[in-house]
Amino acid sequence: MSEVSISEARSRLASIIDDARHEPVWLTRRNKRVAAVVDADVLERLLEAAEDLDDLKAVEEARIESERIGGENVKWEDLKRELGME
Repeated sequence: MSEVSISEARSRLASIIDDARHEPVWLTRRNKRVAAVVDADVLERLLEAAEDLDDLKAVEEARIESERIGGENVKWEDLKRELGME
């Protein structure tokens, strides 16, 4: 991955965006990484993966809480019928 100072990035933004299509480009300020330019498709996949991980974590937390309080599982079809959704 390449690194470019923010001041340099100002003058060659189009080139940096082109480079970011192949690999992330780190933007630096005082030799410290402060941001990155990444391909939009890569970012979208990363965000979707992060959402999936959050969902899996929530499911696991719900399962643990259900076990803790002694809850029982209910089939989706039974719940819809009980709520008059069929």
